[in-house]
Amino acid sequence: MKLVTVVGARPQFIKAAPVSHAVQDSTQFEEVFVHTGQHYDDNMSSVFFDELGISTPDYNLGIGSATHGAQTGRMLESVEVVLKEENPDVVVVYGDTNSTLAGALAATKLQVFVAHVEAGLRSFNRRMPEEVNRVLTDHASDALFAPTPEAVQNLRQEGVASSKILEVGDVMYDAVLHYAEKAEKTKSLFGEIGLERGSYILATIHRAENTDNPDRLAAIFGALMEVADDIDVVLPLHPRTENVLQKEGLFEDVDRQLCLTEPLGYLSMMLLERNSCLIATDSGGVQKEAYFHRVPCVTLRDETEWTELVDHGWNVVTSPTSNESIRASISGRIGTTGDDVDLYGDGKAASRIVDYLVGQFTPEYHLK
Repeated sequence: MKLVTVVGARPQFIKAAPVSHAVQDSTQFEEVFVHTGQHYDDNMSSVFFDELGISTPDYNLGIGSATHGAQTGRMLESVEVVLKEENPDVVVVYGDTNSTLAGALAATKLQVFVAHVEAGLRSFNRRMPEEVNRVLTDHASDALFAPTPEAVQNLRQEGVASSKILEVGDVMYDAVLHYAEKAEKTKSLFGEIGLERGSYILATIHRAENTDNPDRLAAIFGALMEVADDIDVVLPLHPRTENVLQKEGLFEDVDRQLCLTEPLGYLSMMLLERNSCLIATDSGGVQKEAYFHRVPCVTLRDETEWTELVDHGWNVVTSPTSNESIRASISGRIGTTGDDVDLYGDGKAASRIVDYLVGQFTPEYHLK
């Protein structure tokens, strides 16, 4: 049997790694890896394949940056060509990017079985391109692998058949458990920056809703620079964020006040996350990674898909409209903890996903 994996962005590489290892262990599927090229420089792409120990993509479509419509359209066309050539039994897509939607649409139109990993998440904000991608992908998919009970409930409320939904846990938790020891051995960057455990805040800012809005951008970086008067703030700098900081004339001040690094590989990022005293982010995945490492988080957005993190005290959502509110939220979170709960399964999501898929195409196979 043949399985095609479609990925295109950093979080998807991380999510796909445990599933890819489980596919190899099962020996039931031949996996074909398709990288759309949505993230295309080494620090945002190939370094992750190296660190995570997954195969170099069989296809790199090289789509690159474009408007949402143009990028998705090019991906759809290119993925369709691959699927016609490979003729797979199943296509697996991850998360909520344009690569996710393009892979699901291409497979659906060719009547290929579609599996969506990280199904059922909802921010209930249709202004977010990611939200549109999630909803459309879920309703085009044949198997929906939900990470939480909340995600399952979202799907049921939208009328998705229960037979298509399987709560498996979160594959990103699988990845953290699998790579934690390896990350601890990757200390070169940590030592170079000269940081001590618990002595700094880690920040990541990249979403267009923040970077492309001058008022929000100024509020976020104004607050981070003020916070940095009292505690080090480390910021791996996303290319989009660097470009807009340069454009708005903020880069020199930010560079002077914050500890900037290039975009990091997964292992270095994990090391910085688990040793920080707080994480401030607009990323979806980093919110969860903060919780996995039991580090308090401030999410600089208007809402979050991961509402259970807020409910259990591990995350606070702060709309980035003023540097005063952002600064107060960050300062108030340092030293706090949330509830002692396990929210994302037991670290065996990937094996459940592969067991289910094998069972769909091998009648004699029984779920473990």
